[in-house]
Amino acid sequence: MSISLFMTFVDPAGERRIHADDLAVVVGMVGSIPNLTEGLLFTPLEQQVEHPYKNDGTGPVFSLQLRFPDLFACEAAAGRDGVLAKLAAGTGLSSLAGLEVTHQVMVTRAFPVDVAEHQDDGGIPCSYLVHYPGSAEDLNAWHLHYLEHHPAIMRSFPNVRQIEIYTRVDWVDRLTSRRVEYMQRNKLVFDSPAALSHALTSDVIKRMRADFNQLPPFSGGNRHFPMLTRTVSPATS
Repeated sequence: MSISLFMTFVDPAGERRIHADDLAVVVGMVGSIPNLTEGLLFTPLEQQVEHPYKNDGTGPVFSLQLRFPDLFACEAAAGRDGVLAKLAAGTGLSSLAGLEVTHQVMVTRAFPVDVAEHQDDGGIPCSYLVHYPGSAEDLNAWHLHYLEHHPAIMRSFPNVRQIEIYTRVDWVDRLTSRRVEYMQRNKLVFDSPAALSHALTSDVIKRMRADFNQLPPFSGGNRHFPMLTRTVSPATS
């Protein structure tokens, strides 16, 4: 079980995008983070795809998921003067400067899929990022139901390559971005935006909605964003 740090850059007006040169700089920065096991960079789709929750908006300007082997490695990377602090402040990254930046550390729960290998047909991998920003009347009961039912339904989506669910953990950091404590995040990964759209407009979504309606009481709803996904491996000395 690994730890994931999420960092999200949002433009309330929904107009800005990260520039290609800034993205290249971020790739290098992420690769240099000590004890990182994997970095995932999420950018908005170039064009909308069909999916059930388009009313949730265009999504973040940019988002990161940074994997660490344990909580202590993550907290060490989130110090005052490290790479993460520079990313949180948008230092030297003009297209990220001035955006609303949030971060959260969570436990990563991975679930099996039938075929995990990415089928390289020329498309860019696409992640469906979901978060639950509110609270549940009984968080333990809520997670128990979700974790016992939803992943098995998610697995039946056509050609889903990865299923991960993230739950809360207490952590410390010295980042200047705003801490959030969403009660849960999810991620489904597909080979391309078209593959994601095909899956999320299939009949499986009806089973997802039926189980969603059985969840114990909670507030705050959820948000869904399809995002192009780039993987960064840690630099080797």
